[in-house]
Amino acid sequence: MPKKNKKIPLRKCVITQEMKPKQSLIRIVRTKEGEIFVDPSGKKNGRGTYISKDLTVLQQAKKSNALDRQLQTKIDDSIYEQLEQVIEGKNIE
Repeated sequence: MPKKNKKIPLRKCVITQEMKPKQSLIRIVRTKEGEIFVDPSGKKNGRGTYISKDLTVLQQAKKSNALDRQLQTKIDDSIYEQLEQVIEGKNIE
């Protein structure tokens, strides 16, 4: 029997509009309560949006307020700081 290739889940970066494997993106979540947080596991409940693991993309996101629009709320600077830590390879949890 031929071996089945496992399908890699793709997601779109809200800044670059590129489709990438889920592992190469970071998920930001807004819960029903309006709480915003970085979701390294990619599995938490809530409205999620994805951004590339790239500092230039992060700076672009901050300048353009794209995450604010995507999640329909004001994104706090602490979220951008957490994203920066994730991009630099530091654990936030």
